[in-house]
Amino acid sequence: MICVIRQFFRTETQRRLISSTTSLRHHASADSDDNPSVTLYTGAKLPMVGFGTWQTPNDVVKAAVSTALDVGYRHVDCAMAYYNQVGVGAALNDKMKGLVNRRELFITSKLWNTYHAAEDVRPACLHTLRELGLDYLDLYLIHWPMGYQKTDAKIPYNDDGSVAISDVHYTETWSALEELVSDGLVRHIGLSNFNSKQIDEIMSVAKIQPAVLQVECHPYVIQKELIAHAAKYGIVTTAYSPLGSPDRPWAKPGEPSLLDDPKIVEMAKKYNKTAAQVLIRFQVERKIAVIPKSVTPERIKANFDVFDFSLSGEDLAILESYNRNWRACYPVIVVDGKTVPRDGKHPLFPFHIPY
Repeated sequence: MICVIRQFFRTETQRRLISSTTSLRHHASADSDDNPSVTLYTGAKLPMVGFGTWQTPNDVVKAAVSTALDVGYRHVDCAMAYYNQVGVGAALNDKMKGLVNRRELFITSKLWNTYHAAEDVRPACLHTLRELGLDYLDLYLIHWPMGYQKTDAKIPYNDDGSVAISDVHYTETWSALEELVSDGLVRHIGLSNFNSKQIDEIMSVAKIQPAVLQVECHPYVIQKELIAHAAKYGIVTTAYSPLGSPDRPWAKPGEPSLLDDPKIVEMAKKYNKTAAQVLIRFQVERKIAVIPKSVTPERIKANFDVFDFSLSGEDLAILESYNRNWRACYPVIVVDGKTVPRDGKHPLFPFHIPY
């Protein structure tokens, strides 16, 4: 009976959300050849190719986002933990004075690990809105399933170098995110870096279901099983680090590089495209939203120029064959002289199971 009541409550709550979303029509216009989209369970449109802002300094990100909007991007991905939302917001608000209106944009941000406690979620969201200069977010994600102890530091550490974790469970966090939707601060909520069992757990308590799952996704980790698992719930996937995150701070010499892979480089020549464009198109072909990033105007434009060609079935199969479940975004730290996964001992660390 409890399950039946919960399912009814979720259905009724989501029915109201879908009705509200449809009547507001606050998202991007219908699909075009210039930027097709994927449809969320509410009927809202998530532009297929978005613009990522991770690791872009605050004094650089404004110009990068401005260029992206000029090129045609309408989906911008940011996060409190990137420490550059002020610059992102400056670009958005400049362009909303003439180039675009708010309803054409789809803006995503993320709740950082130190704000998982229910009482911290709303203040964190309001802080993000102030930084961006916006009244609402189109999508707000739980950045990681693991919570950290709340401190002024982005990542709080214990004396031995390990991360100071909190015991807040993400189901508590999720309930607080649902209140943000009810209050009109957020249109959709979702998950980032969650595994299949964690998605199941969220769905078992959700009054409002996740709209999007954002995960690292590229040929070295194609996430086929996880994407299919999310899709069973009507959850759309967004791929971050689609180029394999070659500029990640913890990269080591000798680690694989998709952009330099001879087969991918040769494949790109066949289409008169770059390796990066092939890797972005790989996600588009799979109906997965994708958020490449760059600060170089030429590359920002090139990364968006992926809708005038299609990969052959043979080439798609070749790219999928690269899968080795290797993650570029797998932060490590040194504890007692040993290199270990930064969050590996956290009970909610998502990567201890295959997907």
